[in-house]
Amino acid sequence: MSQYVLYAANLIAITVLVFGFFLRRHRRPELIVAYLTPNIGVLAVTTALGTSTIGAGLGLGLFGILSIIRLRSEELTQTEVAYYFAALTLGLLGGLGATSTYVVLALMACVLLAIAIGDHPRIAVRTEQQSMLLERVIIDQAEIENHLEQLLKAPISSVKVIKTDIVNDTTLVDVRYRAVRQTDPRGGRKLTRDAAKV
Repeated sequence: MSQYVLYAANLIAITVLVFGFFLRRHRRPELIVAYLTPNIGVLAVTTALGTSTIGAGLGLGLFGILSIIRLRSEELTQTEVAYYFAALTLGLLGGLGATSTYVVLALMACVLLAIAIGDHPRIAVRTEQQSMLLERVIIDQAEIENHLEQLLKAPISSVKVIKTDIVNDTTLVDVRYRAVRQTDPRGGRKLTRDAAKV
């Protein structure tokens, strides 16, 4: 009976993780299936491995390989990777059930708490990142930052010069900047992506 409680707890936890935290904070519905499917898959396989003669280590190793393939198929942000592994962790905890039910429930709550705090908008300041090709050579770091602030109309968090081409008079930089909040005409607030328009 306690195993069914863990199954239910996993479903509640993954629902809170995906729909309560991720979708509300990041607005990427295309990743919903990418979080739900591995969670349920890991839950199902770990449950099956727990009642078979196949070693659990082999099964977990296979899921490690699958997760690497999945993460290499599309570039994800560090935050999205954290949600991905949180979904896997919840599935593992719900499927293995190696310790007492209360311990597993507490561990699931810790995973959700870590996401809730670590990805809170007041702690994790939203930033945008992209590579930009400037149409002139700029050597001075402060001048680059000032130039990018004028272009992006946003505070610059960090700038890394990737390439300086003196022949073609260009500078390739990787810039990370804080997204500026503007008032939405419909009454809400939205994040602008000024760099996409430059």
